Amino acid sequence: MSSAQNVLKVLFLCTGNSCRSQMAEAWTRHLKADLIEPYSAGIEPKGVDLRAIKVMAEAGIDMSGQDSKDVASLQHLEFDYVITLCDNAHEACPFFSAKTKVLHVGFDDPPKLAAGARTEDEAVACYRRVRDEIKKFVESLPDSLKGAGHGE
Repeated sequence: MSSAQNVLKVLFLCTGNSCRSQMAEAWTRHLKADLIEPYSAGIEPKGVDLRAIKVMAEAGIDMSGQDSKDVASLQHLEFDYVITLCDNAHEACPFFSAKTKVLHVGFDDPPKLAAGARTEDEAVACYRRVRDEIKKFVESLPDSLKGAGHGE
């Protein structure tokens, strides 16, 4: 455990740190701040997705102050868990200390899902679905982490 209060340090990792990992960080801060200190980062960060900010605001969570970060900028921190949320980040996951458990929990990419949308409402609906799936996953934390993952 990371601290005397038994708060876990968790990094949510995606390719762009623009959508899924940002939502996971925000949900975790909102729902599990007493148990988990959340971070998010990307392999190739590209800024926070405006639709992700919008759908999180609809759920009562202000994500507008979050920044897209490169995973290298956080490598000085020791994480209990690194959770990759997309296949590319899982395959390109950098080395973390042996005590860090790395696990993969994949979610669909909202921008990719929304690419075929005919209207803005259809596009935003894709983001809402993934937002709600990530919320459900975060609600299962930290219990769902027990026995999961492996040192990389």
